Amino acid sequence: MTGTASLADPGVRRSDANREVSPALPLGDNVDETLVRTEADHRELLEPGRALVLSDLAPPRLDAGEALIRFAYRIGVPGTTLTAPFAKAARPRLIGTVESPLEGDRAAGVALRAGHFLVHGVKAPIAQMEFESSTRLTPPFERIVHGFGWLRDLAASAPREQCVATAERVLRAWLDANPAPGKGPAWEIEHVGNRLRNWIVFAPLILSGEGTQLRGRVLSAISETARWLDRKVARADDGLGAVAGWTALVAAGLLLPDGKPRRLYAEAGLARALGELVAEDGGVLSRSPLAQIDAIAALVDLRACYVSVKREPAPFVNTMLELLVPPLLSLLHGDGALGNWQGAGAVRAERIAALIEASGVRTRPLKDARQWGYQRVAARKSVLVFDAAPPPLPRHARAGCASTLAFEFSADGQRIVGNCGGAAFAGGQVPVRIEQGLRGTAAHSTLVLDDANSTAVLLHGKLGNGVNEVEIDRRTLDLNGGSATRLEASHDGYAARHGLMHRRILILRDNGHELRGEDVLLPAGKTGKRGRIGYAIRFHLGRGVEVRLSDDKLGAGLALPDGSFWQFRLARSDNDGELSIEESLWVDGQGRAHPVEQLVIQGMTSRSGGNFSWLFKKMG
Repeated sequence: MTGTASLADPGVRRSDANREVSPALPLGDNVDETLVRTEADHRELLEPGRALVLSDLAPPRLDAGEALIRFAYRIGVPGTTLTAPFAKAARPRLIGTVESPLEGDRAAGVALRAGHFLVHGVKAPIAQMEFESSTRLTPPFERIVHGFGWLRDLAASAPREQCVATAERVLRAWLDANPAPGKGPAWEIEHVGNRLRNWIVFAPLILSGEGTQLRGRVLSAISETARWLDRKVARADDGLGAVAGWTALVAAGLLLPDGKPRRLYAEAGLARALGELVAEDGGVLSRSPLAQIDAIAALVDLRACYVSVKREPAPFVNTMLELLVPPLLSLLHGDGALGNWQGAGAVRAERIAALIEASGVRTRPLKDARQWGYQRVAARKSVLVFDAAPPPLPRHARAGCASTLAFEFSADGQRIVGNCGGAAFAGGQVPVRIEQGLRGTAAHSTLVLDDANSTAVLLHGKLGNGVNEVEIDRRTLDLNGGSATRLEASHDGYAARHGLMHRRILILRDNGHELRGEDVLLPAGKTGKRGRIGYAIRFHLGRGVEVRLSDDKLGAGLALPDGSFWQFRLARSDNDGELSIEESLWVDGQGRAHPVEQLVIQGMTSRSGGNFSWLFKKMG
């Protein structure tokens, strides 16, 4: 390949630009995204325990009386006793109407009115749905059915009068199947928190019917669920579940009578839970964009609850929204849709835009995110996203993926290289049986050694041993005829098993038309092992990309849906790698799997190391 050399070429000169201190800046209209500027030699070692530093959020300040009320409520003194000790207990009711700015999926709402749940492309008749908590549904259905997220979709489908009958039908069936708190999926803290919050936010849908019997039953269920959550919220399985539970309790404290003690208690708990969920740069510790979306949505709903009772939100609510939005933006491509990371599908641009609009936060994407772990480079109309951090710790992982050093690349809003994604949607159109495969290293655009995952992929979304440290270096380069951003990272996921470190270097020119890469295998010890080992470097191509190998089998032509043409070239080396085209799949934001193709460089290399250079370049 002409002009292809090691990406550590001494002829490439580094710039001395200053590191960008605050990457999240207010945006004005028509402001283009610029390249991040970093120190010439800024290298940082990321370890799981230190890279994800917990944020320290303080709960609202209280006077002595309020602090005493909060303490008393925490140890079990009823709220009514604290607010009106000699008055008769108030009947269950809601003291305000919430108007959430966040809309649901209209198509799913229309399906509900037609008699079906629509979850990630799968229809399930309401009449045949088993609502009992003892019944095992697939995780996506458990979340929607027991968390009552379908209320938001229903509300988005038609005027309220046309939706009430459907809402009451499903709610009545659920209450009949779950007459009292119990065990099972319906009583997982996250589902209970989401259910209580949705009952409060969308109360007009479930309390507007003509029958007073159901209304009283629903209000009693809201009160009873809030009391149950008071006692159980500390037992949440993970950080996002805790945030869902505490958010619901704050909402209940705002909207139910005699709620001040509960609100004071829950605001302190929510501040603590958010601090344990989110790292210093605003990324959730699971590194999951879907969890990031859920956290933003919960806080948007909670802020609407404050507004409904004409009360200023606790200061940390807006602070956390301002922290959470920039990392999510860092994973968006030029078309505004989400990348496929940590089990996520490519959530549609419209849904992301609606979420950001509802948050009220205007900001730039977070490009150099050391804790969130994703590096973003925007060069004109091209976007590169690079996973340059260890996977989430087992206690944080949900649909945890062994994706270290994978990347996604798009140009003019079209994905050229991506990841399969979709593991978190398994149970919809994505079969549960392939969920673990979608979380594996081979489902991502990176190097695989000996057909093994760089981090062990376990059941139930968890991860095992593998990558412990990632070393990352980001800098701006001055090149002949322009500049470029250079990312270099390495991980130790194969060091213990195979004695090799994987280092990846990516260089994207500032015109966005050329992406150079080099994958290097280095001995983990002072001396390399003897023998040879199999390797594969995978590039999962975007949907609609047509690919054809060159005659010399060292390159391929890529025809994009918009008619543009890109070339992929592999540098000649002593390694006997071969370039081939294989089948792959890509999961969209609706949970639908689409057939795509992948370019694969594979062969045998020395256990003492090796290097593989490649190039994507726009030709027309």
